[in-house]
Amino acid sequence: MSTKVANTEGTPEDTPSIQKAANDLRAAATHRAQEVAHTAEERARQLKESAVEKTQQFRDAAGERAQHLKEVAGEKAQHLKEVAGEQWEGTRVKAREVHSDAEDYIRQHPTKAVLIAAGAGLLLGLIVRR
Repeated sequence: MSTKVANTEGTPEDTPSIQKAANDLRAAATHRAQEVAHTAEERARQLKESAVEKTQQFRDAAGERAQHLKEVAGEKAQHLKEVAGEQWEGTRVKAREVHSDAEDYIRQHPTKAVLIAAGAGLLLGLIVRR
């Protein structure tokens, strides 16, 4: 039996077509790599622009929210100031009434007032002494 061994070197006519095919493959691979690199760069640029836009939107929304909170806090502070002023005025009126009532009572019952004051002073003195 005789087997034929295939000639792997190729004939001289095949060599230029193999080199051309290799060069074509290299050129196609280079072209494809450039396309992929360009696509990646474009996508990166788009992502960067999107990130910048989202950051600006977030900054604007945060600024608006901060302004709104500032306004609400100012309104609440003003309301509390008004309520405190009303309460203070009410307390002043009541204090004047108590003072006036005490003066009237002392003028109507001077002996009782002196005895009550002396008793209160004595009790306070005993408490402070201990």
